[in-house]
Amino acid sequence: MVSTVHIDVVSAEESIFSGEAEFIAAPAQMGEVGIYPHHAPMITAIKPGALRIKIADKNEEQLIYISGGILEVQPGVVTVLADTAIRGHDLDEAKANAAMKAAEEAMKNRSSDVDYAKAQAELAEAIAQIQAIQKLRQKH
Repeated sequence: MVSTVHIDVVSAEESIFSGEAEFIAAPAQMGEVGIYPHHAPMITAIKPGALRIKIADKNEEQLIYISGGILEVQPGVVTVLADTAIRGHDLDEAKANAAMKAAEEAMKNRSSDVDYAKAQAELAEAIAQIQAIQKLRQKH
């Protein structure tokens, strides 16, 4: 039997995933972090991107887009508290592309620094969603 760690992925709206994993890859603020069972305890901020979960005793990975939040690793359990979390198969590429174009346009036509910062954040989120969709496509 393979060693596993329990992972819970929750957003403000709902519980997205709960189960046993062999490996987890998360987009931490300072770069992607890989978590195997028995990982040292830690807490880190996560940025928009793809959370990959290698499900125990299966050949598949669960891909979840997260828009940011907190990752907590404790003995035997990993918790992802995401601002927004969307299962990979629920991502909408057309919507993400439209959001990216709107954010780029807002950055060009900025009327204040606040608008520019908001547009930058929206652009980063849209790009992360598109990258998550591309990762999901590579697996199929």
